[in-house]
Amino acid sequence: MIRTSVPKKQMNSAEAVRSYKALAEVERAFRSMKTIDLHVRPIHHRLEGRVRAHIFLCMLAYYVEWHMREAWRALMFADEDLEAKKHRDPVAAAERSDAALEKSVTRKLKDGSPVHSFRTLLADLSNIVRNTCETRVGRYSGSTFQMTTMPNPAQDRALQLLQSIVV
Repeated sequence: MIRTSVPKKQMNSAEAVRSYKALAEVERAFRSMKTIDLHVRPIHHRLEGRVRAHIFLCMLAYYVEWHMREAWRALMFADEDLEAKKHRDPVAAAERSDAALEKSVTRKLKDGSPVHSFRTLLADLSNIVRNTCETRVGRYSGSTFQMTTMPNPAQDRALQLLQSIVV
C-alpha cells in the first residue's frame, strides 16, 4: 500500500505508484556513483564550501553519465520503447519490448554488432587514443603534431549518438 498526502486532483493512484517506483532510480544513481561506474570514493571535508563542491561534482558526473546512457540506449541492453513505460499499469510486472528481448537473447544489434553494457561501451571507446608525436633531428627536437586513431564503425556510431545530446 502506498499512501500520500498529495490530493487526488493532483496525483492519481497510478501516478503515486510510478513516483514511488522512481525512487529505485535514485537508489540506482547513488549505487552507480559510489561503486559501479563512477567510483566516487569517500572524501572527508570539514569546510561547508568543500562539501557542497564535492556533492555538486558527484551529481554533475552522474548527470553526464545519465545523458550518455540515454543517448546510447540503442547500443545497450536497455529497452528503447520508453513510451510504453509511461502508459503501462504501474502495479503489473514490467514487460520488456520484443526488441529488448531480442537484444538480450542474441546479444547482437540489428546490424550484427555486439550489444554493450555501459562499461563495455566505455572500454571499447577507450581504444581511441590521441598521441602527441615529436620529430627529432639528431639531438634537436623539431615540431610536434597529434595523431588520433580512427574510430571503428561501432565507436563512430557511439560518438555520433553523444553528439545528439541536447542539454
